[in-house]
Amino acid sequence: MEERWIKHYSSFHRILLVGEGDFSFSLCLAKAFGSASNIVASSLDSYDVLIIKYKEANSNLDDLKNMGASILHGVDATKMKHRSDLGKQKFDRIIFNLPHAGFHGQEMLPHVIRLHRKLLRGFFRNARGMLRENGEIHVSHKTKRPYSEWKIEDLAEEYSLMLVECSDFKIEDYPGYKHKRGDGSRCDEPFSLGKCSTFKFTFCTAAGKMRMVGGRELDIVQFQEIPVLTEQHSTSFDRQLPLCRFTHMNDVPLYTGLTSQAHITNECSRIFGRYLNHVEETFGSTSYDVRGSLNDALRLGFEQYTREGHGRPLSGYIDILEELHHRSILRSQWLIRKL
Repeated sequence: MEERWIKHYSSFHRILLVGEGDFSFSLCLAKAFGSASNIVASSLDSYDVLIIKYKEANSNLDDLKNMGASILHGVDATKMKHRSDLGKQKFDRIIFNLPHAGFHGQEMLPHVIRLHRKLLRGFFRNARGMLRENGEIHVSHKTKRPYSEWKIEDLAEEYSLMLVECSDFKIEDYPGYKHKRGDGSRCDEPFSLGKCSTFKFTFCTAAGKMRMVGGRELDIVQFQEIPVLTEQHSTSFDRQLPLCRFTHMNDVPLYTGLTSQAHITNECSRIFGRYLNHVEETFGSTSYDVRGSLNDALRLGFEQYTREGHGRPLSGYIDILEELHHRSILRSQWLIRKL
């Protein structure tokens, strides 16, 4: 089969599109490839809502299905990894065009910017675990103020996603694509794009990276490729991790499942709080066994998590580790600024 390309996308790529409006971008790719068998296209809207909002959605969906696309509706990009029909799939490209959290006031207002950043944080957190080796996450986004205040490169970095390229996004490169407002009485109307770019991110798999701070090299440890800890590596600090019983939030026992970000944040603080404090106390030390302490903290944290409630799902502990990873990166960045 002959490989076909349109801009950054190949007919050999397994492609996931999230946040589709009338599905015209997905159809543009399918027509360029001559097939949509490599495409999974999804929308936040349900099918019933979609065909009311966008007059061309139904015909676009019919064309995509006839060309072999997989179509999903009601897909929340901030929770998609937990879907049984999607979360276990892996992709070469995950595309989120012109993400937007909805119209909640003027775009330059701080609370509106926070809502958009929250959306992208959730997307990055989910998408990074759905990439194949050497896969990329693409976000096409306006780059002038106030949209530049979203600082999407910083948000991606929080989840170990590294920017590999930023290229101009031009709608004329995608014949047939019609960007939509997506909300309100004018949901089927286009909007002014202005200057836009496609930000391409890939998952950084290095176990650690060296950074020069104040003339010293510091090892900023990531949470991948950590060797298994043997007994002789144990430290007295790790044996002192608190053995707390499970707690309740809003009268809901946490061991029944981590159903919200508040639960995950609470559990992360409770299980790994002492470890995070110790990292801060020993930051920059050349005599501190970072890997040994990290492995012990992860092992003891898992033992604590599993013994506190029968049948607690492994996915809950993975969510806690992702929160720990996110918090550790933020703390490292804060400590580096302090230095």
